[in-house]
Amino acid sequence: MNFANLLNNYEEVIAMILFGIGFSNLLLQRNLIKKIIGLNIMDTAVYLFLALKGYIEGRKAPIVTDGVQSMEAYINPIPSGLVLTGIVVSVSVSALMLALTIRLYRRYHTLDLDEITTRLKREGL
Repeated sequence: MNFANLLNNYEEVIAMILFGIGFSNLLLQRNLIKKIIGLNIMDTAVYLFLALKGYIEGRKAPIVTDGVQSMEAYINPIPSGLVLTGIVVSVSVSALMLALTIRLYRRYHTLDLDEITTRLKREGL
């Protein structure tokens, strides 16, 4: 394995590590709030990765100033737009998940997913 490539691309490595942390948190935790936090960590890792892929060293945001209209002077705006759209969707999904978690807690008085599943089976749902 070539560690020079890892050092040159340390930002991408950090994004992958964050994604792994969020994914393992999502899989291993039984508490619903901790699962939501894991999903948000995964989202953040994806946004970081997309932002890194859209960045080009030495270029600016695609806002025409000083009459410079050459494409070589600006970064690609599509990854930035995807990140902004993803953040909006992520906040909406997180709000919905938290609202449903509150409803589950009010009904079952626990946030343990295994306990909620057991109670659902007992109720016959």
